[in-house]
Amino acid sequence: MTESSAAAWPWFRARLAGLRFAPRPRTHGGQAAVVRTAIVTDSAAALPASWVAGLGVEGLLSVIPMPVMVGQDIYGEGEDDILETIALALATGTPVKTSRPSPGQFEQAYRAALRQGYESVVSIHISGDLSGTADAARLAAARVDIPVEVVDSRTVGMALGMAVQAGVEAAAAGADAAATAAAASNQAGRTRVYFYVPSLEQLRRGGRIGAAASLLGTMLAIKPILAVEGGKIVPLEKVRSASRAVARLEEIVAAEAQAHPATSVRLAVHHFGNSAEAESLAVRLAAALPECPPAQISSLPAVLAAHAGLGVLAVIVGRDGGTGASLPGSP
Repeated sequence: MTESSAAAWPWFRARLAGLRFAPRPRTHGGQAAVVRTAIVTDSAAALPASWVAGLGVEGLLSVIPMPVMVGQDIYGEGEDDILETIALALATGTPVKTSRPSPGQFEQAYRAALRQGYESVVSIHISGDLSGTADAARLAAARVDIPVEVVDSRTVGMALGMAVQAGVEAAAAGADAAATAAAASNQAGRTRVYFYVPSLEQLRRGGRIGAAASLLGTMLAIKPILAVEGGKIVPLEKVRSASRAVARLEEIVAAEAQAHPATSVRLAVHHFGNSAEAESLAVRLAAALPECPPAQISSLPAVLAAHAGLGVLAVIVGRDGGTGASLPGSP
């Protein structure tokens, strides 16, 4: 279960088989089905680049890179060695900061969708409590002549990515902006994000968790299990050792997954600087959840790694909405 082998889940790839290299309009059930809605998201969605590149419909999905500042240098998601640069900066005490994309970047993406013949755009983004990205998208939406519906996913990482995938799936089936946005929002509501970080300091510096909680964790050597709830990072449990924290993370994820039909559960594991630990966690989850599809394993996007710090382990538990039956080529 390497990153490359899990880059695009087979179940989702099969569902979109009819979408690959299909022109617009496209045939669906013997009738013309026009892909009317384009999707825009940000790089916090953690979507595998190979999956994005393989969609095969021009302009259907655009991913706006989120900037990371290391010292005085600004990087964008996807640049060579950005994660190594962030890791070195964190190890040496060099300041690492993030920012939202500019409204102009979104404006360019929306105008491109209009030129390519789309009738509307659904823009799906990282939680507004963690970033001003959705606000930048709204500013851009007011400047263009194509209708844009901005969705604040209230989540991060592949939880956001799953929402984007649901939006892509709906748009590929010919859904309008309202239905596409609803599909994305509903999928975001069916995901949970749980994670462990060895230190809360980087989250504190970025304003993502309170100073009091960070100080408590440092003084008492507490290793917290955190979650994303209501769009915010919240402490879930306090554990006394790193090994116990990882074991408890595994238990929480397994319990969450077991509460739902196994075939509907989708898992993703993120890491930063500890790929072997992530793969080991995924193997144990597969053993605990033998009927669930295997987890996708990937590095955190740079913008999230900058805040979580080295050694983070995050697990996203999503539930399939089951909308794939409407897609041509669906199994």
